[in-house]
Amino acid sequence: MSSHSLPTKKTGPNGIFHWLAVFALCLFCLAPVLWQVLTSFKVNADIAAIPNIYLPTRLTLSHYIELFTRKPFLRYLLNSTFVSLTSTIVCLAIGTPAAYAIARLRPVGGKLIQLGVLLVTLFPSILLLQGLLEIIQFFHLGNNYLALIIPYTAMNLPLTILVMRSFFVQLPKELEDAAKVDGYNTWQLLVQILMPLTLPALVTTGILTFIAAWNEFIFALTFITEETMKTVPVASAQLGSASVFEIPYGPIAAATVIGTIPLVILVLFFQRQIVQGLTAGAVKG
Repeated sequence: MSSHSLPTKKTGPNGIFHWLAVFALCLFCLAPVLWQVLTSFKVNADIAAIPNIYLPTRLTLSHYIELFTRKPFLRYLLNSTFVSLTSTIVCLAIGTPAAYAIARLRPVGGKLIQLGVLLVTLFPSILLLQGLLEIIQFFHLGNNYLALIIPYTAMNLPLTILVMRSFFVQLPKELEDAAKVDGYNTWQLLVQILMPLTLPALVTTGILTFIAAWNEFIFALTFITEETMKTVPVASAQLGSASVFEIPYGPIAAATVIGTIPLVILVLFFQRQIVQGLTAGAVKG
């Protein structure tokens, strides 16, 4: 028997404190989500109880049923999906070639362009509301999906350009030189060679853009008043109750849960690409 034994991993006080800190952080982040999920299954008596009952004593699906019977909530989900998906596709279609041009083609004033893009990302979107409202009224885009798709694309385009540029910069220049020797033009080089290599960046940027468009509230509340064209955040905030003295906490919680499920599924499905995109993009910028 060898005198050298494998070292055993011991959990000391530092390890215990580490896992306690991780548990506390997870509890702090997930407690509001868990509260909403539990509230969506509580009966109204438990929701209104004083003190409030954290764990429901009786479970009900009435709040979820009420969402789809009293309101066209499925239509709201389709509206949010269409607007968010369209703005994401347009952002990637415009932002990817723009990022490549800034990173590799080095246009005149490229540094100033990059600085301008960075400044736009720091500009609060709420300050654009009045100007956008005038534009929407001038072009008669009220109660039109374009009234949301165009602003969402404009707001998320700078982030798309910055993230994609950081990926194009770190790709080896020799790869592009070899492709040009083989007869690829700039567009073929971008679409057929570079974009497959930057798939994690495309997925990460697309999901960030999609989530930002999905959660946007102020523009959707202002530009869309037609009931059948509302998005999930606006529809959830405008849920009414049987009495003006009653706040429909149950249906609001159910709407919040349903509105979050598509985002959770999207992130879980692309979690590997998201992690690769976030870590690789931090190597070189």
